Amino acid sequence: MNIKIGASLLSWITPNWTAEAGKYAIEQTAKAGFDLIEILLPNSMEIDAKAVKKQLKENHLDVVCSLNLPKEAHIAFYPKEAEKLIKNAIDKTSDLETNFLGGVLHGGIGVFSGNPLSETEKNTIVEVWSSVADYAKEKGVNIAVEPINRYESYVCNTAENVLELIEKTGKDNLFLHLDTFHMNIEENNFRDPILLANQKLKHIHVTESHRGMLGEGTVNWNQFFDALKEINFEGNLVLENFSSSIPGMQQMVSLWQKSPYNAEQLALGSLNFIKQNLI
Repeated sequence: MNIKIGASLLSWITPNWTAEAGKYAIEQTAKAGFDLIEILLPNSMEIDAKAVKKQLKENHLDVVCSLNLPKEAHIAFYPKEAEKLIKNAIDKTSDLETNFLGGVLHGGIGVFSGNPLSETEKNTIVEVWSSVADYAKEKGVNIAVEPINRYESYVCNTAENVLELIEKTGKDNLFLHLDTFHMNIEENNFRDPILLANQKLKHIHVTESHRGMLGEGTVNWNQFFDALKEINFEGNLVLENFSSSIPGMQQMVSLWQKSPYNAEQLALGSLNFIKQNLI
């Protein structure tokens, strides 16, 4: 396997990007011993790429980007707005000199139609994905789409949902981005989706069923890591668990219970857990 282990920006700060907070997250990620940081791009794209690249270089850290579509860029309802925002994110990804953009790129988080995804909506998504995939290819960027649970979206809940739409586009720079928190809710197990995706799987948010310390929840980690080894996974494993010790985090991600670990303890303990399971 060829794997880089990273930490999400959210391991250290809330989703509200500021230059100061971003610098802190980069420094903490490097200090903890991760290979890379995943920067969740703000919808405004107001990130000073030059300054961030300098910080990454000083901390010997790689970077990937992600974007979660907001309600006002729900593809099925607002395809033009969604396409514009994703293309802006591709530009920022390229500015940061990385070749990867992941995230919830199938629909706005928290948006529901009241019905299952329709064929018309699928066609709209395929059209937008095809356009942004072509744009990304010109910039040397690969895109990976993250399915999320039924309580946050009706569009793509499973690996199969995303892979079906990717296949309809026929684009070779569209991939799957999994998240073990959402898998724990929507998938039958942790093996089948990984084997189904195979080389289309490039990025995984590694997190526990309660978003806390890896190994202390209900995720079947043996099954998960065995499946990665079975497909000889090549990609990123990015820690995305949350600590209530971060001011504002409970309100931003509905983390209503107090965390037994602070952010640093959570990151270090989880990183060690990942490394031990990759042996």
